[in-house]
Amino acid sequence: MYDVQDWAEVRRLSRDGWTNTDIAEKFGMSRNTVASLLAKQTPPRYERAAAGSMLDRYADAIAAMLDENPKAPATVIRERLQVLGYTGGVTILKEHLAELRPRFLAARSYQRTTYLPGEVMQLDWWDTGVEIPVGKQASREAKGLVASLPHSAAHATVFTFSKTTADFCPALLGCLERLGGVARAAVLDNDTAMVKPRRGGPAQLVDDVAALFGALSLRPVVLRPRFPEGKGQDERTISYLQTSFLPLRRFSSIDDLQLQHDSWARTVAYQRRPRRLAGTVEESWRVERGFLAALPTPLPATDQRVEVRVSKDGFIRSGNVDYSVPPGLSGRRLQLNVSLTEVVAFLEGNEIARHRRSYVPADVVLDPAHARALRLARDAERRLRAKDVAVPAVNLARYDAAVGVMP
Repeated sequence: MYDVQDWAEVRRLSRDGWTNTDIAEKFGMSRNTVASLLAKQTPPRYERAAAGSMLDRYADAIAAMLDENPKAPATVIRERLQVLGYTGGVTILKEHLAELRPRFLAARSYQRTTYLPGEVMQLDWWDTGVEIPVGKQASREAKGLVASLPHSAAHATVFTFSKTTADFCPALLGCLERLGGVARAAVLDNDTAMVKPRRGGPAQLVDDVAALFGALSLRPVVLRPRFPEGKGQDERTISYLQTSFLPLRRFSSIDDLQLQHDSWARTVAYQRRPRRLAGTVEESWRVERGFLAALPTPLPATDQRVEVRVSKDGFIRSGNVDYSVPPGLSGRRLQLNVSLTEVVAFLEGNEIARHRRSYVPADVVLDPAHARALRLARDAERRLRAKDVAVPAVNLARYDAAVGVMP
């Protein structure tokens, strides 16, 4: 059985021009399995259990040594591990390093200062420090996912109110749409919205992120911890945004912030002439855009899917906000699709509620139709308890007519 990580890597290698035979040899699978994985438009939803190894307890130490020097020989690493109690041979260690080393080498290779067009993009979160009104006299700090193309210095930013995986996936798609395509690789750090916590060995993407990268045939390059220099272009872009875009601006909403940024990017940021470029950023970007892969059609789904239980008073909670649903569902489990703008509730596959997503802390979002039905239900329950139920008089003449008896 193969998991989402395998699916994403097979798709990425296929985009890089590997044949099915080469991919099958690399992963030790059949060509039919490779073809089956490539044919899947969505990632598998099961995970392959990791096999145990006597090297497992030394995984952190091996990762630390490869972080320091990804070309360190197996014999040298074995000597260091023996001090820690390792008693195994060098062959099993070499096999382990053959799998890990390319990823650490890749992280180093993407620390260069020059890149081919479409070769790589860099991703990072930007804490803007700007409070945006979200309604009801509340505000929240805007975050921005910044994607930059080092070759042309072009960038795109999509703003959110938090930095979770559910924010990252749609924000990444928004950045790629603005940049006009997908680079061959994306450099990112160890942010928990993107990368699973390290337990030794190479970094692994969060499953939802791995699925999105696989659908985009985008190669992830995860930098070693505490190494911001590895994405220097994004760091410089964020500094430029902080000093050149934000000053003297006011924003009425996150949509207003997004519109102002996108307009400023086109009319100001893309018109500048960095010394290393032969023309403007826009001119270089138009060239680089021809080297980017097209976005898939339709775009991969990025809505967060969760299951929640309806409260006794007829609400469901997403984040720290309560949303109404039709009355009579207390205790039932519903499926939620949560995007950056909407919260949609389903019962057994049927849509039963749709709300605009609120970012007001502890907010209550109430559909007028739900409120009206809830009031009627509560009024009926109150009258039933008080035995104040109007029973219409029964017309007995209809029974006489039914049996042919005249009154």
